[in-house]
Amino acid sequence: MTQDERRVWLIRAMLDEQGYRNEIPRDVFEQKRLLRGLFNVRPPMEAGEEFLAVQDAYLREATREKGVTRLLDLTPVQEGLYLWRGDITTLAVDAIVNAANSALLGCFSPNHGCIDNAIHTYAGVQLRLACDRIMRAQGHAELTGGAKLTPGFNLPAKYVLHTVGPIVSRRLSERHCQELASCYESCLRLAEENGIGSVAFCCISTGVFGFPQREAAEIAVETVKAFQKEHPIVVVFNVFKEADLRLYQALLR
Repeated sequence: MTQDERRVWLIRAMLDEQGYRNEIPRDVFEQKRLLRGLFNVRPPMEAGEEFLAVQDAYLREATREKGVTRLLDLTPVQEGLYLWRGDITTLAVDAIVNAANSALLGCFSPNHGCIDNAIHTYAGVQLRLACDRIMRAQGHAELTGGAKLTPGFNLPAKYVLHTVGPIVSRRLSERHCQELASCYESCLRLAEENGIGSVAFCCISTGVFGFPQREAAEIAVETVKAFQKEHPIVVVFNVFKEADLRLYQALLR
């Protein structure tokens, strides 16, 4: 199959699977939006071997087309610390961190711009199912500041560390700061327990969760550096916005 044929095949398969009667648009951009939206709303459930084979080939080619960045392509800003601005779903490290919600099942909003949506989209449907199994076994929502580990499936990263950051709806409190620090600590401890040597952190809680960017960056750098004093682990601070890049550059001089 070509990439175009895979995309149409996957759209048809998921429309049939979910009982939708939508027409498949001819425009490639609209097809991509429809496919991503279908991935986003698909509930956690098994998929057949043929579906997974076509999906995996499609997602890996899509990532290859975007361009994969490897740790060797980056220059450290300090020993064991890297700063990189880009799409975390294209980063080939041992583990990337997902800023998840307490359900830990990914973002169900079609084509939403959050990192949770992007990670689940490009990992494939296997990720939501893996998270669902973890949450069913746990029996309750994920606590703020904790972390869970899954495979990365179709991502360049081998693993995904899922953590739930604090929601700051009004004034920033000391509890919020402690919970955010716990997100970083929990991910780093879980990485070390599983022999993971490199972790890329997104800017946890600074999007729709409302944590102020400057304070979040300060907590991230302080917590990671404190952990690295006792534990040899490589950390990449991944940013997407120019403002976050400038904040981390100032903190990592």
